[in-house]
Amino acid sequence: MIELNETSKAYFESAKRTFAVEANAIMQTSDALDELDFAKACELLLKCNGRIIVSGMGKSGHVARKIASTLTSTGTPAIFLHPAEAAHGDIGLISPGDALLILSKSGESDELVSILNAVAQKHIPVVAITSNPLSRLAISAKKSGGVVLFPIVKEEACPHDLAPTSSTTAQLVLGDALAIALLEARKFTSEDFAKLHPGGALGKKLTMHVRDLMAADGDTPRIGIDSSLPSVMHEISVKRFGAACVIGEEGELLGIITDGDLRRYFQSHEQIDIRKVSAGELMAKDPKTTTSDTLAIDALHLMEDTLPKVMQLPVIDSRKNVIGMIHLHDIVKAGISG
Repeated sequence: MIELNETSKAYFESAKRTFAVEANAIMQTSDALDELDFAKACELLLKCNGRIIVSGMGKSGHVARKIASTLTSTGTPAIFLHPAEAAHGDIGLISPGDALLILSKSGESDELVSILNAVAQKHIPVVAITSNPLSRLAISAKKSGGVVLFPIVKEEACPHDLAPTSSTTAQLVLGDALAIALLEARKFTSEDFAKLHPGGALGKKLTMHVRDLMAADGDTPRIGIDSSLPSVMHEISVKRFGAACVIGEEGELLGIITDGDLRRYFQSHEQIDIRKVSAGELMAKDPKTTTSDTLAIDALHLMEDTLPKVMQLPVIDSRKNVIGMIHLHDIVKAGISG
């Protein structure tokens, strides 16, 4: 077990320096960002009818992959192109209608400059992200009619000022800024996002509705308002919800009876003639309800985040008739959590 001592203090101070240096690089980049150039970059990428080809070498290449993924998942189709592979045939990925987004701290990478030279005749619009305004990459991008954005990196977090740290962080945030600006310009909604993320917990939160998880028809516990206590207990025991909906003659919801309601009733009544106790005496009126079109995550929040907390919700239609019931456990079992 690591104890708090001079060594642990040194680790922590190193981490805090890294945070400070990289945060400073982000803020300096933000402060120095040219409004017109950023707007031009956004317009250039927004007008792209094909894909955004994102490229970078070394650590910038790893950042470029992440930016390409973020663009794609937020409504702007993008793909990463390795600059070394581009020189050996993969340049064929770039077609008229595409746009280039190229990242390099120094702007002197031969592989990246060669990409610009190779596509010069295709009139591919270019956005370059480099910290060196006098670099070959910056000059070539401007000559092609492209836009250059400049991350401001006065020092790397690395004490030797060698390992790309602050520079890649600034590149990453600048790429995120482009992606979010394009997302907002496209009016990309959470529903659009869900279509691109159908798998996993995120997709389920955005796409799974109550109707996908609720019990319906004969699986829904229902009793009439005049049902006897034994009938109520039987319905709750046979069905798996720990509760039963009390319904009227037209199928409308009048109330709900849960296991907890039964326990509280028995605790507060020392002598009970079960033949004389009806569902109407036991039920809680105006229970929380949901609809089949409600997102399952919203139903979960209704159960857990508002008082009183409940474990199940009757599902009703526009006439307030009971059409099903959903249990908290079914939502959690489906992989959805708040």
